[in-house]
Amino acid sequence: MPAGHLEEGEELELEQLEVELLLEGIHRRYGFDFREYAPSSLKRRLRRRMDGEKVETFSALQNLILHDPAVMERLLLDLSVNVTAMFRDPSFYAAFRERVVPALRTYPFSRIWVAGCSTGEEVYSLAILLAEEGLSDRVRIYATDINESVINVARLGVFPLDKMREYTQNYIRAGGSRSFSEYYVARYDGARFAASLVDGVVFAQHNLASDSAFNEFHVITCRNVMIYFAQSLQEHVHRLFYESLAMFGVLALGQKETIRFSPHESSFEGLDAEERLYKKVR
Repeated sequence: MPAGHLEEGEELELEQLEVELLLEGIHRRYGFDFREYAPSSLKRRLRRRMDGEKVETFSALQNLILHDPAVMERLLLDLSVNVTAMFRDPSFYAAFRERVVPALRTYPFSRIWVAGCSTGEEVYSLAILLAEEGLSDRVRIYATDINESVINVARLGVFPLDKMREYTQNYIRAGGSRSFSEYYVARYDGARFAASLVDGVVFAQHNLASDSAFNEFHVITCRNVMIYFAQSLQEHVHRLFYESLAMFGVLALGQKETIRFSPHESSFEGLDAEERLYKKVR
């Protein structure tokens, strides 16, 4: 075998070692833990950053990341799950109005955790829904994400103007009762949503992989986030949510996610199984 030449199996093994060292380095240098993310999705996002930084190996990317926090910030944007829309999956919000809002009315005050809030579209959607149901003053939303940059975007509440037609259609299908344009002001190519919608929202950085429970919640929504996690990390997050939910609290997952086979499956019953709404009963 010529010097420096690796068989395909050896090359894959070396690549896997490079990825493991890279993720370990990120964890020890910056505190972000991506070691239990789904491997195929993770490698795809790492390669995207390698292309962006114009390097050819995971080891070269590691060298840049450990010595330049700006590269880590760019990678964090690649690794964060930022595919979102206002009133995404309108039937979910219709079910939320029908199944969850009546329960929220029974509390003098309640807390909702939007875990993996990304750039805030889901937060503003829930804030609008709660306002229309007369619950704004009685519900506090906690919106968290691993990525400080997208949290800052969420705080601003400015979304692309060319998305408003799609968002308006979603809003109507979700059971919205007003004119959607009442909630924002169009400026240039952006739509700025009313700051009053998020007056009571707490935006904060939180890492589902490594941070612990920080409050008791009556509703937790974590939609289309855990599909990017390996099984062991999914189980960890399910435990975190179970510990964070009040008795009879509601857990909302994404369309491709389920409570089935999770460590606390027997502690929940389906509130609306089709829309992935589950109630903690024990």
